[in-house]
Amino acid sequence: MKFSVSSSDLQKKLTLAGGAISSNPVLPILEDFLFTVSGNQLTIAATDLETSVITTIEVNADGDGSVAVPAKILIDTLKALPQQPVTFVINEDNFGIEITSAYGKYKLAGENGDDYPDIPVPNEADEISVSALNLLEGINKTLFATSTDELRPAMTGVYFQVDFSKLIMVATDAHKLVKYTLSDISGEVTSNFIVPKKALNLLKSALPSTDEQVSVSFDKANAFFTFGDTNMACRLIDARYPDYNAVIPVDNPNVLLINRADFQNSLKRIVIYANKTTNQVILTIADGSLTVSAQDLDFSNEATEQLACSYNGDPLTIGFNAKFLVEMLGVLEGEEVKLEMSTATRAGILLPTEQAGGQEIMMLVMPVMLSN
Repeated sequence: MKFSVSSSDLQKKLTLAGGAISSNPVLPILEDFLFTVSGNQLTIAATDLETSVITTIEVNADGDGSVAVPAKILIDTLKALPQQPVTFVINEDNFGIEITSAYGKYKLAGENGDDYPDIPVPNEADEISVSALNLLEGINKTLFATSTDELRPAMTGVYFQVDFSKLIMVATDAHKLVKYTLSDISGEVTSNFIVPKKALNLLKSALPSTDEQVSVSFDKANAFFTFGDTNMACRLIDARYPDYNAVIPVDNPNVLLINRADFQNSLKRIVIYANKTTNQVILTIADGSLTVSAQDLDFSNEATEQLACSYNGDPLTIGFNAKFLVEMLGVLEGEEVKLEMSTATRAGILLPTEQAGGQEIMMLVMPVMLSN
């Protein structure tokens, strides 16, 4: 089997697929790419048995076949070459691989492609279609709020709730929660599933920033994302997602409107003086004025700033983790944000004042209790 391909085009595809390869694989062959040539098409697959990526590229081929190619040495070789055609010749008896470039020859040992684990394919799966741009937006706006607590596996991924033409994506770590709603998808199913963080990080780097439609299909065990010449499969997190609606307070009479960038920059300065364990900042809000303050009694550090704002409600003093607020304000867009609150012990709701068409985002942040 023999084929030729542009080194830079191949490198791009390998970088995309290579994200699925684990640094500590359970089987040695999982350190490889699976190359399958059929006609003039090369299919590249990579998996860690949880997340799999398959992508294709046009090549000039002589003969069909498959081989498992060591990933690291191949990517390192292509990175070190300037763009040029490279030719792969695979010995079908011992799976030795010889790569020829304008500079010389490079030999490496491959493995039998038949020994590569099977990659899941959709079987009786439900399907929805969503634009790549909207899916990317949803991932970017939710992924940061997932938990790293392996004892609560459900919260380490993003919860997808499909309801006919609506897709809700939710992420929470019990301190903050993000709910992103997309109301213009095409689908005829209702379902829900939890997608792991690794798969979404890979998807984020692979998705085009266009209106190209992404097919999202899912069965009880896996989710599949298909767009362009790329397919991604991932094993779903088999756990029950917490009832997120139960923690969203419905009656929030105290409403603060403030410039997003001013609020974020103030928090970044004030948190320098906050207790390093809690990152607690105190918001003291009265008519037309917001005071942001923090103190670290252990080091006698203290800081206070005053910001102009629009406020409708009773005077309120409430504490939040500034790092969480800064992160959330960085993900929100628009000039102005709205913070809805009820009491100092209940969660605050952070919203942009203007939502994009067909999209809605709501963020919740738990208060840090004020010490008397």
